[in-house]
Amino acid sequence: MANTLIVGGTGLTGALAALHLRELGHEVTLMARNAPQLEYLAEFPFIRADYLDAEATAPHLAGFERLVFAAGADIRLLPPGEDEEAFFQCVNSEGVPRFFECARAAGVQRAVYIGTYYPQVAPEKIETSSYVRSRHLADIGVRALNTDDFNVCSLNAPFILGYLAGLSLPHLEALVQYGAGRLEGMPVFAPAGGVNHISSRSMSEAIAGALERGEGGRGYLVGDENLSWKAYLELYFSAAGNPTELEVRTDEHPLFPDAILYAGRNAVIRYEPQNAELGYSRGHIRDTVEEIVQAYL
Repeated sequence: MANTLIVGGTGLTGALAALHLRELGHEVTLMARNAPQLEYLAEFPFIRADYLDAEATAPHLAGFERLVFAAGADIRLLPPGEDEEAFFQCVNSEGVPRFFECARAAGVQRAVYIGTYYPQVAPEKIETSSYVRSRHLADIGVRALNTDDFNVCSLNAPFILGYLAGLSLPHLEALVQYGAGRLEGMPVFAPAGGVNHISSRSMSEAIAGALERGEGGRGYLVGDENLSWKAYLELYFSAAGNPTELEVRTDEHPLFPDAILYAGRNAVIRYEPQNAELGYSRGHIRDTVEEIVQAYL
């Protein structure tokens, strides 16, 4: 099978994709700024590199046939005090297409960019949100590089839900403690609105499908279940043995602050993915929440 490089291979999406692709027979190498600390990720060949330093990373790309890029930056990586617009332009709008250009020059044949669903489900935010705009520009910049010899597509994903033993996922751990009634003083309610979710299992399968069958130049809107925030949070309460009928409020929720809800507080994002050719399974959200709750409790 193909010699495959996963950029951002130590994060949740990249790491689980690496494990899945290895099961399918790919020879997988991880690339990230920091070496993997988890034992089962340390088994993979590893390249310590920052995709933003194109001159330094370019020599490492030779010999890889396929590429998965799961390293785009969001608000969690914004350094304190740094200008948001300038930061996202550097790391997403400019940095990502530049890296893919290096990959094409190095002879990579098929590539998949993991993007976000916001430019497709809330296109009006391209003009008002520096983050959404940067991800949109990264996406179209990457797909513009598609040629007969370099097949590249994007998978634009909603909230990706998954668990990897030993990997710190503070937001999910907080949701588990919330569902178990262990966050003292935290108001118990659900925000209005809701979004689509996809499990890491489905996402890994979609990545494998895109590497094999993805249409070059296409931006795929992937996803699985449309859930209200009420239904989503109640999954955690139920899995934690604390079933609760949550009141719905339009207030900002402490665990879902406005800063991470780029479509806007109380927004409803519902869609049915039209990408059967990717061949990923669906219907894993409830099982994934139960896995996460059991692991953290």
